[in-house]
Amino acid sequence: MPIFDMPLEELKKYYGINPKPEDFDEYWDEALKEMRQTPHNLELVPAEFQTDFAECFHLYFDGTGGSRIHAKYVRPAHRKGKCPVILLFHGYSLDSGDWTDKLSYAAAGFCVAALDCRGQGGLSEDLGPTKGTTFKCHFIKGLDGDPKDLFYKHMFLDTAKLADIVLSFPEVDENRAGVTGASQGGALTVACAALEPRIKKLAPVYPFLSDFKRVWDMDLDVAAYEELRYYFRRFDPLHEREDEIFTRLGYIDIQNLAPRIKGETLWTVGLMDTVCPPSTQFAAYNKIEAKKDILIYPDYAHENIRGLADKIFSFFMDI
Repeated sequence: MPIFDMPLEELKKYYGINPKPEDFDEYWDEALKEMRQTPHNLELVPAEFQTDFAECFHLYFDGTGGSRIHAKYVRPAHRKGKCPVILLFHGYSLDSGDWTDKLSYAAAGFCVAALDCRGQGGLSEDLGPTKGTTFKCHFIKGLDGDPKDLFYKHMFLDTAKLADIVLSFPEVDENRAGVTGASQGGALTVACAALEPRIKKLAPVYPFLSDFKRVWDMDLDVAAYEELRYYFRRFDPLHEREDEIFTRLGYIDIQNLAPRIKGETLWTVGLMDTVCPPSTQFAAYNKIEAKKDILIYPDYAHENIRGLADKIFSFFMDI
């Protein structure tokens, strides 16, 4: 079959080319400190949608930068002891989805929390400070200011804070937590598991936000990565700041977070994915040191993969 990226054997040995900031670990240690110092101001509001076997709530909390963050929270109505929990993260520009999307896990005895990413299609706010453009965002948002104000720094912290909140609930078993999502949701899955060591299992699906320089070199800064092309054309047309820009993006490059993961990983990649190229995904996957496996779909691109939801559901059943 045709390939547009590296041969599979090369992908299995590829470790990425985007530069990693020298103070990367200190950056994220400080970010986590900021998150822990931000009060939760937690609010659970019963949803209009309810079933006889699951209780549904709107969950609100304060994220870093002053934003009020929303998630959907579902728990089994007839619980016996503590429940495992699944965190769900959505794709770029979307939202946490319908309540019914969570009911299969609730019927299996899981609590479920689904984040609305700040400033996108759901109910979460984005009030963080930004210097520079806010058009054609989000991963370039904050690129011209202090790196601590990068949009996705705050987004990654939202995932960790949601995990911390839910794992503190009396009905939740903090030792049985899983996370999953596709595309942007896949990147957030990796970030959440990297920043919250109690995550037991994670199932990222063709994740976004990895190895930005590789995307650029492949001329695939279109679709999900089109902001990169927009940024250079508008703000650095001679590429005089290219090294600086890619190094700054290294703070939010999931390949640099991947070594922090402690949980068991089930990764999914489609070898025809021109949105989040396979090499960018392997750059992150290959850096995971914990137990891991990867599902490789040679004929699939950045799309719904037949039977995958069932595989991921089964993966979490023995959490």
